Amino acid sequence: MLGAVDDELAAVAGRANQMIHWARTHQFCGLCGHVTRDAENERAKVCPACGLINYPRVSPAIIVAVINDDRILLARSTRIGASFYSVLAGFVEPGETLEECVSREICEEVGLRVTDIRYFGSQPWPFPNALMVAFTARYAGGEIRLNPSEIAAADWFSAGALPPVPGRWSIARRLIDWFEKTEGRR
Repeated sequence: MLGAVDDELAAVAGRANQMIHWARTHQFCGLCGHVTRDAENERAKVCPACGLINYPRVSPAIIVAVINDDRILLARSTRIGASFYSVLAGFVEPGETLEECVSREICEEVGLRVTDIRYFGSQPWPFPNALMVAFTARYAGGEIRLNPSEIAAADWFSAGALPPVPGRWSIARRLIDWFEKTEGRR
């Protein structure tokens, strides 16, 4: 539906998808195995046997536009199999700050160091339960070295020579559009 319907309807459908997935995957208590029930006063599943409460899962993930002078780092994922390039992203690990995740993911996926990490915005990403937290960062050093299990290709691109990129509905595209309007015009 993304890109085929207006953003408001896509957001509602995405939220519904998340809630259906959560309801399906939390029918039983993860502690004692008893059948759960819906809480009366909040969005939660409660185990009537042991009292464990489960809330809808939200998995934080970062997505980042890395800028090197007047160029942006874009990569093509091995998982998506798509022909488009995008900014890099990854899930936050337990005990990790969002900024630490930005640095780790960029280093793990393409071998680069970044600095000047700044918050950009966020977008619910219901596939099935991520919250994409977007950042910008500046290139601080290193040579592009692909992690072949995650990245099929990566390179620096100028605003006038971008490869195919994600649709306008995504925060990835908002980051790329921001680059074209501000950083890429320097």
